[in-house]
Amino acid sequence: QLVESGGGLVQAGGSLRLSCAFSGTIFSDNTMGWYRQAPGNQRRLVASINKDGSRTNFAASVKDRFAISRDNAKNIVYLQMNNLEPEDTAVYYCNSVHPTGTTWMASWGMDYWGNGTLVTVSS
Repeated sequence: QLVESGGGLVQAGGSLRLSCAFSGTIFSDNTMGWYRQAPGNQRRLVASINKDGSRTNFAASVKDRFAISRDNAKNIVYLQMNNLEPEDTAVYYCNSVHPTGTTWMASWGMDYWGNGTLVTVSS
């Protein structure tokens, strides 16, 4: 199960912290990531963190503005978003990250996502 929270309306230049509570070893045992989907666009991975939190990766568009972390004791993944831009407006989702770039469940033929959390950045 995946439950995202923390979205909202913020002015450009502002900050938000998203949280994702997950349950299940498919998530706890793997790299986790934050994806986002803007209206009319495909869902894209913007940040990922490996199982023990020692390695992170970011899309070029958010690098140096976003930070990802995880608390494995609480099964939560966070996305700290700073200096937000209107282009960051999207529904944000968390999910596992398979080495092929899809999710682990998708690699098994199942398409599971949480409800996501909406982030709206006004100019």
